This record gives sequence, structure tokens and C-alpha cells, in this order.
Amino acid sequence: MAPNSYLRFFFSTILVSFSVISLFPLAFSRDLPEITHTFLDVSASLEQARAVLNFDPETVKPLVQQKEPLLQAQVGNSSSFSVQVHPRESLYKSSYEDYKSLVLARLERDSARVEALTTKLQLALEGGKKSDLKPVEKELLPEDLSTPILSGKSLLGIGEYVSRIGVGTPAKPFYMVLDTGSDINWLQCKPCANCYKQSDPIFDPTSSSSYKPLSCASPQCQALRVQGCSAGKCLYGVSYGDGSKTTGNMVTETVSFGSSGAVNNIALGCGHDNKGLFVGVAGILGLGGGSLSFPYQIKASSFSYCLVDRDSSKSSTLEFNSAPPADSVTTTILKNKKLDTFYYIGLDGLSVGGMPLSIPASVFQMDAAGNGGIIVDSGTTITRLPTQAYNALRDAFVKLTRNLKSTSGVSLFDTCYDLSSQTSVQVPTVSFRFSGGKLLSLPAKNYLIPMDSSGTYCLAFAPTSSSPSIIGNVQQQGIRVSYDLANSRLAFSPNKC
Repeated sequence: MAPNSYLRFFFSTILVSFSVISLFPLAFSRDLPEITHTFLDVSASLEQARAVLNFDPETVKPLVQQKEPLLQAQVGNSSSFSVQVHPRESLYKSSYEDYKSLVLARLERDSARVEALTTKLQLALEGGKKSDLKPVEKELLPEDLSTPILSGKSLLGIGEYVSRIGVGTPAKPFYMVLDTGSDINWLQCKPCANCYKQSDPIFDPTSSSSYKPLSCASPQCQALRVQGCSAGKCLYGVSYGDGSKTTGNMVTETVSFGSSGAVNNIALGCGHDNKGLFVGVAGILGLGGGSLSFPYQIKASSFSYCLVDRDSSKSSTLEFNSAPPADSVTTTILKNKKLDTFYYIGLDGLSVGGMPLSIPASVFQMDAAGNGGIIVDSGTTITRLPTQAYNALRDAFVKLTRNLKSTSGVSLFDTCYDLSSQTSVQVPTVSFRFSGGKLLSLPAKNYLIPMDSSGTYCLAFAPTSSSPSIIGNVQQQGIRVSYDLANSRLAFSPNKC
């Protein structure tokens, strides 16, 4: 063959090769999954962050007390109840000078809560007895209520979202924190030995015809971890990881939900001595899995909530006995035999940018002794992952965000970015992977959150070497979380607020 013919053949071969590559690119890259991304609206996020400090709760209509007639219902029926859910900051005007101070206060409170939940679990695993938790050996007297009753080990934390709940007959509406990490329902009551400031008038038991003190021998009193007795009447005491506490009488009352119904004889604490970081709310509605929790007492087959953005003044709903959306991502609710309060779930792993991380499934599992596992908690802010899982998540995220300007860590976050010059950024998708390969992909604002109002954002996960791991409420924002108690299933439904 002539030299020119060789050259023509050589270049023709190269041309055909490039043509084949361009026509069938996937044939050469099928082992490399396409990286998935989502967008973070930096401008809208910062605008909302700046607005939260100037928010005036008096301008929000849902804060007006409900005046609808109440429908009476008995405990254990299948009626559906629904009430609005608000971020706690919507109850009172912020006293913080800047957004960063607010965030740091939230994180400090959150760390105290996580430590409290961990301590509570460890006590249960070590076989602690209720007698170990009693604050004093003697019988409690009414005057003792002015002295803090601290369990020391029976520590719980407070939630960050609230609902408008009616208490008493006639019903008086109160804002109460929603907490899936605790069981005891309580609110501040007159007369006050010590009461913090709340947005509603303090509940007066003498104004309610359905108020009934519980006896020391009642099953509800015996179920308390910290209890006392005075003149045959049951007293309770609960202390929290941040130093907050409540003590008072254990009673039964009618609890109502606007015009959607009411239930009688709900056991709750009537707190006469309360202090701490509860400011704004009247008390706590316990949504945990124990026998004193509200869902357990009303024999609810299910309940669900959707948490709006923490910095938003909007609201969503808390619902009981309603079916989850058909397109939900579901997983199994698991129980710890040593402690029935927490809702554990089956989690197989995590994905970043559409690529599964190399994390053994055993990292997320609870062992036979009750150690490990991962719970869903409405009151914890930031998701805590086992250190091995967190490191894999962080490293994968950093690798795929090299185009973003990094900055120094803030508080418990070690992966932060300076987005002050950006209006919108593209970031890799973060997803939870459940059994059967089902994925719950999170919006960017659920894992890249502002630390200040100038553009510092951090990856909103943190490592933990303690048990259990926790899926917090930042990751739950904008997702309806449905607890199917009858079938032990938990469902996540994005964009169903």
C-alpha cells in the first residue's frame, strides 16, 4: 500500500473510533454512575435567616386563640385529629443580637439534648431502677415543690416545634412542644412556686371541671421514672439536659384539638415549679413510644407531622389516625426492649451524589443488648451519625464540592463553606438508603444550613461515638413523617406539608 494510502487508512480509523465513542459514550462509562446534584437557593435562605430576628409573632394569625366548638371523644376511638405545627421561634420575638448567636444557642441546646437522650438510654441498658432516680428518700410535701427535683440520669430534652393544644373543660389553648424523644405530657400550672414566661396565660386547674389528681397507686404514677407522693396524690419530676426542669402534680385532664375533637382522662403533669429554656411554650406533648405518651394513651393507630423550615413563620399540621401518602418511602420501626420511648428505624446506608457510600449496614444496626441503632427524633436538631458513617459522608461531600470556597468550622460542624458571593449553588444530593434499596433524597437546605446572615453554610451532620444515632429535625424539614404504630412502619413523604 502507498504511503498516502496508509495515512488515509490511519486517519480514517481514528475518525471512526472517535465517532463510535461520541455515539456510545455510556458503553465506556457504565461502571461510573452519574453524579446527582440539587440546588441550594442561597439568596432565599439568607433572606429568611435575616428575617427571623425581626419576626413579630403578633402579626401571625395562627397565634390567635382558637374559639371553635370542641367535639368530645373517648380515649381509644379512631377519630382523626389535626392541629397546626409551628417553629418555636414563632412564639416570641427573638432576643438574639444576630443570627449566628441564635444558631449557636440552638446547637448548644441540641448538644445538651443529645447527651440527655444518650444518658437515658445508657441507664436503661445498665438496668437502673426507678428507685435510683428518686430525688429524695422522704415523702415529698407541697412545699418541696419549690426546690428543684433533679433525676440526674433520667434526662430528656425539649423539642423545637409546637402545636396549639387545648387543655381542660372548658378548653384553654396552649402552645406545647412536640417531642418524639419523650413520653411525659406536662404544662405549667397555677399556683406557681416558680414559672417561666410563656406566650399564653398559665393554666389554672380550678377553672377546669375535668381536672383530677392521680393517686400514688395509679398505674400512671407507677410508670413515672421520677415520682413522689403527698397526701396520697402523685407528684412527678422531670429534669432536662440543659438544666431545665419541671415538678408538680400528676393528673388527668381533657386534651382537645381545635374543632377536630377532644379526648378525656389524659395523664399529664401539672407543673408548679418550672425553669429553664422552655420560654414561650406552656409545656411538652410527649409523642414517644412509652405508656405515658399521648399516642399510647389515646391508642392511636398512627400519627404524623410535617416540620416547616426552622426559620419560617409558616405552619404545617400534626395529625393522628390519618393514612400516610401513597408515594411514601417506608422503613420498619424497631423497638429497644430496654427502653420503649425511642423510635428506631432500619437504615442500610447513605448516598452522596447518587453514589452509595462504603459503610457496612451493621454500623446502623442495634445489637442484641440494645446498643447502637438510629432513631428519628423531632426534638433533636442536627443528625448524629456513627463516626465511621459521618467520615464517609463528609469525605464524599467534600470531594464533590471542590468548586465551593471552604471556610473554617463552626461549633460542632467541621465542613463549612463561604457562599457570600453566591445566589444559588449546585451541590451533590445526600440520601438515606433504606431496606430494599429505597432512597429518601434530601433537598439541599436540609443538610447545608446557614451559620450566620452573611453567607457561611455548614454540612448539617455531626459524628457521634455514643448510642443511639439520631435523625434530627433539620433533615426532616418539609417532609411528612408518618408513624404507623399499628404496623410498625415509618414513612417519609417529601413535599407533603
